[in-house]
Amino acid sequence: MFKLYRAPLRAYQLITLAFTFVLLSLNITAAQANQTAVKDTYKVFILHSYELDHVCGQPQSAGVTEALNNSGFSGKRLTIEAYAMDTKRTNTTPESIAAQAEIALQRISEFQPDVLVTLDDNAFYSVVDALEDPTLPVVFSGLNNLPGPDTQTRWLQSRKQPGANVTGVYEKIHFVTAVQVQRNINTELRKMLVLSDNSPTGKALIRQIREELQQNPLDIEFEYRITDSWEEYQQFITEANASDINSLYPVALRLIDRQGKTYTGNEILQWTAKHSRKPSIPLNFSFVQLGLFGGAGVDFHAMGYQAGLKAAAILQGEEPGNIPIDDARRYALVFNLPRARNLGIEIPQDILLAADIVYTE
Repeated sequence: MFKLYRAPLRAYQLITLAFTFVLLSLNITAAQANQTAVKDTYKVFILHSYELDHVCGQPQSAGVTEALNNSGFSGKRLTIEAYAMDTKRTNTTPESIAAQAEIALQRISEFQPDVLVTLDDNAFYSVVDALEDPTLPVVFSGLNNLPGPDTQTRWLQSRKQPGANVTGVYEKIHFVTAVQVQRNINTELRKMLVLSDNSPTGKALIRQIREELQQNPLDIEFEYRITDSWEEYQQFITEANASDINSLYPVALRLIDRQGKTYTGNEILQWTAKHSRKPSIPLNFSFVQLGLFGGAGVDFHAMGYQAGLKAAAILQGEEPGNIPIDDARRYALVFNLPRARNLGIEIPQDILLAADIVYTE
């Protein structure tokens, strides 16, 4: 999810324009697809913003693949290739992200897919938004920085009718629902700390939280701490332990320490679970497996599945511009019982029975 650099990438427009012919040479448009007989084989390219096994990217990729298989594109009929730009852990500068975009475009050109699926913001904006006129059908999954409802871009007229060759799934986090679930467990919940990094995605998540709370106010005090520093993040957790904070919402997924070492989601969340004495609500329900307490979190696999269904529709002849951009619909109710016991929290039986997943070890 999540280090989006738009302005610096514009400086690399000469590179991206040089590669525009790569996608144009694929000569794959929705109109042509409708005029072509049913193919024997199909190709889908999945472009990851993170490393391949990232806690946010891997479930989305698995969801995309499952949706394609369930839509009849499986076995010898479907070839999937993936490339991980690793823009969260290794390739984090504007220059290295631009270089990764160049490599990705070359890989796409060599593979010649029928549909490109991008996972999270960096993969989408560095490759797709940098092109003046994307002609290859594109489906995004987990996009946080989606233009507003009244904003038009060269690839988006409206969410209901995108109009160009791009469609996808917006990462709606269902924050208010997550807090309400937490309050059903702890009726004394009065103060919550939201921890984010300072990336464009982190800022987008904070913005979405504020928008949800504006639409559905809660009688809870929300405190926000934003940092890119690993040491400062640790300090925030220590201070929260000694405060009247009742719960945490940790969405900082990239931090750097004084020696320049980068920490990504898995490391940050595992450290948080080990050192925090407050229950943490997961943004992504998979975070619970890393040790967080749990609650209602976005189902990233289901979000990828939504995107995969859109990719399947395009392979079946639908024009991307006619496929609406949707919110991620599903959140999952997931709990970590060992963590609950460690915190001295008893989860009501009716909530446990309603849970999608309960980790017992």
